[in-house]
Amino acid sequence: MSTASVFRSCNEDFAFNDDGFFTITSTEQKRVEDLVRDQAKPFKHAAQGDAAVPVLNRNLHVDYLIGSLKKCGRGYSSFDASRAWMCYWGVHSLNILGVSLPHSQKADIIAFLKTCQHPDGGFGGGPGQYAHLAPTYASVMALASLQTKEALAAINRESLTRFLHRMKQPDGSFTMHDGGEADIRGTYCALAVAALCGIMTDKLKDGTAEWIVKCQTYEGGFGGEPMTEAHGGYTYCGVASLVILDRYRLVNSELLLQWLSRRQMRFEGGFQGRTNKLVDGCYSFWQAANFPLIDGEMAREGRKTTEGLFDARMLEEYILMCCQDEAGGLRDKPDKSRDLYHTCYVLSGLAIAQSYSAAREPGGVLGGSQNTVVSVNPVFNLTTLSEQFAMSFFAEASSQ
Repeated sequence: MSTASVFRSCNEDFAFNDDGFFTITSTEQKRVEDLVRDQAKPFKHAAQGDAAVPVLNRNLHVDYLIGSLKKCGRGYSSFDASRAWMCYWGVHSLNILGVSLPHSQKADIIAFLKTCQHPDGGFGGGPGQYAHLAPTYASVMALASLQTKEALAAINRESLTRFLHRMKQPDGSFTMHDGGEADIRGTYCALAVAALCGIMTDKLKDGTAEWIVKCQTYEGGFGGEPMTEAHGGYTYCGVASLVILDRYRLVNSELLLQWLSRRQMRFEGGFQGRTNKLVDGCYSFWQAANFPLIDGEMAREGRKTTEGLFDARMLEEYILMCCQDEAGGLRDKPDKSRDLYHTCYVLSGLAIAQSYSAAREPGGVLGGSQNTVVSVNPVFNLTTLSEQFAMSFFAEASSQ
């Protein structure tokens, strides 16, 4: 395999040109491109063969994740309200890497998440904290990722349903917690949990799709609420929510695709979260996951695409060359530190990109089997096996 046939990123034709007008934004963009250029040099200058292909440092990432699930450093003390998220980020990342935790560690995580479950329904970010839609999503998806009946049975679906109903607002939106803010994150978290757990109701759906489409902006992406700036995370929440509701047809799809496709950086290969921002590894999922969702909706309408809606190979290159920390774990960009959040969403984005490449690229996944990770369901950001196991479990529970 020649390097020319492998690399599409770091094409100097697409390097940033400020035309002699310097701004903070342009200076930062050029600095990041230099970082990416340096990361790519060992591969672009390597001789033909395996040395020219970046490798997923699977074992290092697994060691980092297992260590983080056991004990975190003092730098994580500010994450006390995100402990449920840390469980999800860690377990889901290991699933993507094809690693299942031992039964004893799964039991510990189940026991911990039970302490986060609020008596009035939903989950808090840690023990004794008030219920909040974001850690409720994280807790449910973490338990689903464990792929055991014991984990899923820990979810009190009756109180969870009451909590979701309590968060529902007359305008179709959801507040994040009692007396909290309402935005599109809460809508997605509520709908994803309801859909996975088999507790979707007409009340949860009433007016929600209509509220979501009000969040689509003149650019094409979605803001957190109506009349706000389009953003990658919010766009994912909006698109995935409409797919769950089977109401994607309400979207201005052409405008959305224009905005999404323009968020992939032509030099770096990764995605930015908003217009005129820097590349960030986490948007490998938040932006790229929209494309298989839209693909699925287009296929249902008889408009199946063959070439793909984004350049998955370039995204693979950015992730493998620029987002891997040398000590394990994944990161935003080369000058940033690893963390569980970026490890989760960069790996999730890699799974999305590989599924695209496997279906469309002549050479398949970049690096072949040594780099291949487990596929994910883009609606929930669970591995396909985790989603299927949970759906089957809750379908059986609902029939009893």
